[in-house]
Amino acid sequence: MQRMCPWTPVRSMRFPISLVLVFFCACTIRAKAQDHGQESTGSAQAVQQSESTITAVPNRPTFSTSAETVQRGVFEIEYGIEAADGHQNINGLLKFGLLKNLELRFANNPFERDAGISALGDSGAGLKYRFVGERGRLPTISILYNATLPTSGDDLGAAGVNHAVGILFSKDFGRHHVDFNENVEWRSRSNADGFDRDFFTALAYSIALPKRLGIATEIAGFSRVNSENPPIITILPALTFSASSRLVFDTGCYFAARGDLPRVTFFAGLTYSVADLYRSLHLVHR
Repeated sequence: MQRMCPWTPVRSMRFPISLVLVFFCACTIRAKAQDHGQESTGSAQAVQQSESTITAVPNRPTFSTSAETVQRGVFEIEYGIEAADGHQNINGLLKFGLLKNLELRFANNPFERDAGISALGDSGAGLKYRFVGERGRLPTISILYNATLPTSGDDLGAAGVNHAVGILFSKDFGRHHVDFNENVEWRSRSNADGFDRDFFTALAYSIALPKRLGIATEIAGFSRVNSENPPIITILPALTFSASSRLVFDTGCYFAARGDLPRVTFFAGLTYSVADLYRSLHLVHR
């Protein structure tokens, strides 16, 4: 989910930038050589749909981000709460499908409380570009960029503007869905110039069950940032319920298998596709 993790405002991971760029170029050339009109169907994330249907594309409830993008013109929101021993927050993400394969994103934690200190959380702005759509054995592949904006107070957030770049993979196998993320983040140093670098890797699996239910699981890891921030590994089980094609609820928890986190953190939230703004404002003829 692109809720901003309270421990790392923009999630990150291990992946050499040179390899990302080479892979990006290679996949882009391959994608252009194929028929752009072909699209996958039956996505557990319900992205490939008719123009007249709006279907939510949740990033929740996992920390990983789906490679699928919000439909063109659609404005979508994700909001949730977290609660653990010494930690609570409200987290949100706004998404807009600017183009068919380009999604704009703005994230914010309007409330953050850690170790008895409460404040506004950090914000984030970024974009997701899908350059390969799922076809046959080929997964959906996207590039994600996020910038963390230090809007938090009382030293609860980032020291300055942070940057994160990631490559995202998503694949459907019938009712089964898999997401894999590799990200790298540059964090501003609080007492010196320059950036510290950390990495994030996540593998998430979900399955659609009868009666609009679903189960999601994930293992995610954050590398060491510096001597004050050791590595983190989390394990997440969650349950989802699709009230409609546009509204999905989720609840679950994540466990700290390694790292300086509460042993268990509970969460609940929703994803809602508000409207097709292009159609509502008559900006695009369909």
